[in-house]
Amino acid sequence: MTDTRSTGEVTATVIVNAPADKVFAAFVDWERQSEWIPMTKVRVVSGDGGVGSMVEAVTKLGPGVLLDEMRIERIDAPYEVRVLHCGKVLRGPGVVRCTSMENGRTQVVLHEWFELPGGWAGKAMWPLLWPGSKLGFRHALGRFARMVERDAL
Repeated sequence: MTDTRSTGEVTATVIVNAPADKVFAAFVDWERQSEWIPMTKVRVVSGDGGVGSMVEAVTKLGPGVLLDEMRIERIDAPYEVRVLHCGKVLRGPGVVRCTSMENGRTQVVLHEWFELPGGWAGKAMWPLLWPGSKLGFRHALGRFARMVERDAL
């Protein structure tokens, strides 16, 4: 049997005017992600939020609901966190990297790889979905940066 899955990739970057340790700590405060990811409620469903924990993000848009289930695979504070999206719809790895910059700033790079459902149809739809995904991630990271900068005052 041939594997018909394909992968969609999204990368988004933001510069945060705060040190990497503060930025990283804010990112792995899983439940606070609800404050900066639009229309989404995030909670830890098992574990303490560290490696091996399960986190779910429920996004609601009108009558539509998207459940994103993630297992925390690796935490290398204050540099990197890796997750594995392991739900029925969203599947694949994700990584966030924090890099210290001059003047107490931090570059945050979020990179997600999604197994696209639907075989060839999913692959055909990805060019239409990608711009919205990219824009959504950039918007959320912008909100994240403003939240961290406000908290750092």
